[in-house]
Amino acid sequence: MENRKKVAFYTLGCKLNFSETSTISRNFVEEGFDRVEFEEVADIYVINTCSVTENADKQFKQIVKKAQKKNNKAFIAAVGCYAQLKPEELAAVDGVDLVLGATEKFKITDYINDLSKNDMGQVHSCEISEADFYVGSYSIGDRTRAFLKVQDGCDYKCTYCTIPLARGISRSDTMENVLKNATEIAAQDIKEIVLTGVNIGDYGKGEFGNKRHEHTFLELVQELDKVEGIERLRISSIEPNLLKNETIDFVSKSRTFVPHFHIPLQSGSNDILKLMKRRYLRELYLERVTKIKEVMPDCCIGVDVIVGFPGETDEHFLETYNFLNDLDISYLHVFTYSERDNTEAVEMDGVIPMEVRNKRSKMLRGLSVKKRRAFYESQIGKNKVVLFEGENKEGYIHGFTENYVKIKTPWNPELVNTLHKVQLTKIDADGIVRINFL
Repeated sequence: MENRKKVAFYTLGCKLNFSETSTISRNFVEEGFDRVEFEEVADIYVINTCSVTENADKQFKQIVKKAQKKNNKAFIAAVGCYAQLKPEELAAVDGVDLVLGATEKFKITDYINDLSKNDMGQVHSCEISEADFYVGSYSIGDRTRAFLKVQDGCDYKCTYCTIPLARGISRSDTMENVLKNATEIAAQDIKEIVLTGVNIGDYGKGEFGNKRHEHTFLELVQELDKVEGIERLRISSIEPNLLKNETIDFVSKSRTFVPHFHIPLQSGSNDILKLMKRRYLRELYLERVTKIKEVMPDCCIGVDVIVGFPGETDEHFLETYNFLNDLDISYLHVFTYSERDNTEAVEMDGVIPMEVRNKRSKMLRGLSVKKRRAFYESQIGKNKVVLFEGENKEGYIHGFTENYVKIKTPWNPELVNTLHKVQLTKIDADGIVRINFL
């Protein structure tokens, strides 16, 4: 009997990448491969790349080396955003045999023939203008929650961002297919689905290959709320200008959607927002946060922010810091601006020295710790529902409440992937909340 070939995957970057890796891995299994962990010896290693930060670029080479240490004869393939943006660069990395762009990655098994090592990585990468069709995907089997992709690509022209160059135009899955995938996930005893995409608030555009909206994001949310067997639905990241009051109102009363939003801000200075070509000003952002807290006082709100954008003076940065300090939010994801080829921002004047960028980043990370602590403190004494995860970390099991408070309790394998009513009792020394079961 022929030995089945083993394939392993490594994912860099966002939830969307995780959902796509999972779909690609299922394709391999259907083609007769066995999936193994990346730390194991495999015949093929597939690395799903990201290009949002400089670090993700550098990480790629380290991951290739890690794969080579496990098996120096293994076939190594690179897919994802970085593979679309700089395919030749990845193909030149020692050990890489195949680089696939945005549309080719979902047909990866068609490109893998005899697994012979190549002297130079082969590149199959379309022009990004050809990435105009939609491939649905979701992650399953390795997490308590599933990431369900509903949308891909972006039509925005933010001056710092390469994602439109890496993923193409905004396009959506059909409503029918999203609901089919959600039903499939629910049938596998997964308790939580996180909606993901590049710009999910734009859902409905390009649903049937045309530019108009067949459905709205609100309609998607309303239909998903009816799917049987799903305990929780979470919206991953949504642009403030696309998060409408009607959606906020619906989530506040919905059966399954949880009180947690992640809303990119990027800067609290209107001058910088204009330079970034964002589609809102800080006043709109404040309106959204105020509305959310009005109808869901316990809602968790996460914020993306970029520091050190060209032209960001000390005054601009302090505007951002003070705006966030005064805002009723729960945590920050802080990104230090890094120059990306083929963006408008890379040509801009007013480049901020790296030490200044790092100092500002450190200040906002400190503010994030303070914000998260204040949010957790506001939840102590309240009764919530926790979904427990699957890992034993130093004798504790962790989980998240519906409003994204991280909790811990002594390890008990019977709790894995179950929901329990608890009371939040105190914040531990490590900043995680302890509980009593109700």
